[in-house]
Amino acid sequence: MPLKKNQTEAEALEQYRVSFENVEKQTEIATIMAEFGYDETLLTEGKTLLTKTREIYDYNKKEDDEKSAAYKNFTEIKENLAKTYGMHRKKAKVIFRKEPTILNKLALTGSLPTAYIKWLETVKKFYTVASKNKDIQDKLIRLKITIEEINETIQLISDLETARAEYLREKGESQDATKLKDKAFGEIDDWMSEFYAVAKIGLEDHPQLLESLGKFVRS
Repeated sequence: MPLKKNQTEAEALEQYRVSFENVEKQTEIATIMAEFGYDETLLTEGKTLLTKTREIYDYNKKEDDEKSAAYKNFTEIKENLAKTYGMHRKKAKVIFRKEPTILNKLALTGSLPTAYIKWLETVKKFYTVASKNKDIQDKLIRLKITIEEINETIQLISDLETARAEYLREKGESQDATKLKDKAFGEIDDWMSEFYAVAKIGLEDHPQLLESLGKFVRS
């Protein structure tokens, strides 16, 4: 039976687990289902599929958690860099307000880009130019932008690039794990769909036994 729209994957896995446990532990169900072909061999096939799906489901959850952690790290570093650069940009615009050439060198003209790559390139240019120009450094110090701060921010940029690469890697691994999980669920759902269809026929006169397989029966 395909997953119900209101049923989570975890709930489906639990329902399937209960079904296998009870079909084996309750003699009457086991006997009836065996008559319809669901003997130990076939049930082992289903349980193997369930075990595989459970493992892939857990792996996907782990990858999702790692992706979330990597994204959190990336956004925190980006926010820190944006805050630092925002203050330095304001100060530098004041210091060099009458020096358009330097404003241009430091990428301080026009509005700050919002797209990530263009934004980062703008930030990089400011600190790269400042770190290599002693005259600019001497003027920046007036509003307390030290060479130490410039170098620390350059390191922060490097940290951000590393964090983004890690996030994109984790994102890709998570997406791949999701595909594997969806494929596994497709297989176990198909197997269980037939299992429940046969159980409904075999246990038609025993609705309470059908419910022990996790299938609700209207009274």
